[in-house]
Amino acid sequence: MTKELRLNAFAMNTVSHLSPGLWRHPRDMSMRYTDLDFWAELARTLERGLFDGIFLADVLGIYDVYGGTRDAAIRNAAQVPVNDPLQLIPAMALVTEHLGFGVTCSVSFEHPYPFARRMSTLDHLTRGRIGWNIVTSYLESGARNLGQTALTAHDDRYDIADEYLDVCYKLWELSWADDAVVRDAESGAYTDPEKVRPIEHEGRYYSVPGVHLCEPSPQRTPVLYQAGASRRGRQFAARHAECVFVGAPSTTVLKKIVASIREAVAAEGRDPHDVLIFSMLTAIVGASDAAAKAKFEDYRKYVNLDGALALLGGWTGVDLSAYALDEAFRHVETNAAQSMVEGFSAADPTRVWTVREMAEWCGIGGRGGVVVGSPETVADHMQQVAEEADVDGYNMAYAVLPETFTDIADLLVPELQRRGAYKKAYRPGTLRERLFGSGPRLPAAHYGSRLRSI
Repeated sequence: MTKELRLNAFAMNTVSHLSPGLWRHPRDMSMRYTDLDFWAELARTLERGLFDGIFLADVLGIYDVYGGTRDAAIRNAAQVPVNDPLQLIPAMALVTEHLGFGVTCSVSFEHPYPFARRMSTLDHLTRGRIGWNIVTSYLESGARNLGQTALTAHDDRYDIADEYLDVCYKLWELSWADDAVVRDAESGAYTDPEKVRPIEHEGRYYSVPGVHLCEPSPQRTPVLYQAGASRRGRQFAARHAECVFVGAPSTTVLKKIVASIREAVAAEGRDPHDVLIFSMLTAIVGASDAAAKAKFEDYRKYVNLDGALALLGGWTGVDLSAYALDEAFRHVETNAAQSMVEGFSAADPTRVWTVREMAEWCGIGGRGGVVVGSPETVADHMQQVAEEADVDGYNMAYAVLPETFTDIADLLVPELQRRGAYKKAYRPGTLRERLFGSGPRLPAAHYGSRLRSI
């Protein structure tokens, strides 16, 4: 039976997301990132291509590890300037009916009480199309600018995140009964106070005694995405995630990461395939293999290696200016994204990466794979990787915006549909219902659903 693939568009409210230097390409329109009409146009394109959602990355900080300075990031627009992703969602929701919205928000830099209200608000405004990519952050610059002396240790950040999620679950799932809102015009009661309860949370990191400020939204809890592939990240994902986002420099590494995540989910008492795993991929699609290759070679002329090294420094926590470009990258313990270090150093014993190869690899599409070819060639690759590595779909990064996504919608999607590997219409309902084919709420087997009855 042919596996039906799921697709998200991977983007960021910035000039240059994962292809530093490509903003200079004459067809790239990412400099319009401050224009709301641009995002509305992109949302319409993605819905035409039946994308499950747009996955919006975010960082709150500057990539200042490379050379010990922020200059390379700022000069080359390596995810700076960057605007708030949440502000885009209502505008994109207004011009679409089905497209989902996964937004990255860090548990390290905001209290859960106001955050829970923002997510409920977005879930209401999108009619249940919101998802949350839970991150713990990896940039020291972000921590310092929020008054922290340093970024909390890697595994400790996940301990805080566990309690953060407990607070959010209680606010979303427990505080308001399903029938709390009565809207009784005759009596004058909008809500029955007896059916709104304080959560009385007292923990190691948070004290939240009161009630949630929002009435129940269509999903209550947004669809939960998570992108940690370290040992502690996998443990966190196994408990909380409904969708996991991974990036790997090879299918060999990807297969190992996916298998370890499925194993961790099973250890948590959940069906390992109840979690959807999306792999990062950049597809350069042309009418023929030759046309796609020519397009790719054209794109490569604009890649900026200093920008790529700035991004890699932030992701790995390693100052790559200390290496010669043709020097092999070595495994280093850092407080940043540990899975990123492992992916380029220890995860695949058959491959040794030089710093130059890492920068060239990340120059188009970041730390995920790149496939170049006709719709048939790209579809072959996607289906093969999905089967071999056991992924459910792809977070599709872009090289040139919106051209990459337009090519996917107009060229690749029809080929996948022809093969029975992609939907021909959206399922009805909320984002959770469309992704999983079940109800709008967290399933009974999910950890967060257990907090409904405490």
